[in-house]
Amino acid sequence: MSAAERLSQSEIDERVAVLKRFRELLTRQRDKFRGYLEVLDRQRADIEKGDVDALVSHVEVEQSIVSEIFAVQKVIDPLEDIYRAAYSGAEPEGLPELKTTLTELKQEVIARNEENRALLKQRMEMIRNEIKSIRNPYAKKKSVYADIPEPRNLDIKG
Repeated sequence: MSAAERLSQSEIDERVAVLKRFRELLTRQRDKFRGYLEVLDRQRADIEKGDVDALVSHVEVEQSIVSEIFAVQKVIDPLEDIYRAAYSGAEPEGLPELKTTLTELKQEVIARNEENRALLKQRMEMIRNEIKSIRNPYAKKKSVYADIPEPRNLDIKG
């Protein structure tokens, strides 16, 4: 009797359900990372254009996507443990490619995020220098209120 014959139908159904759910979550996370890459691309363009309003909206979308990625990851981790226990090291078809794609997307997201940070830092430095170079036309002029003497006596009796 082979190992497959020794498994009951309920065990097989459970393994299939775990595998389907695991694959579904990995696919969902892959799609989230792809969406995140699109946001990072648009964010880069807005940094280069100096569009602050669009940049703020991209940051809000980015925070939302990152929180969704972490939420999915919280479900994936325990499910992956169940999956490993159920399949004892055997990898079903298509799953290794999905994991590889997900890892590559993570690395690409990290790289683009770093690029955007560096670009934003550079842009902020340019703006700081522009602000420093602006001269206040009133900086060296004497105030019209400077010649008014300070009051010395104050009547508090009323």
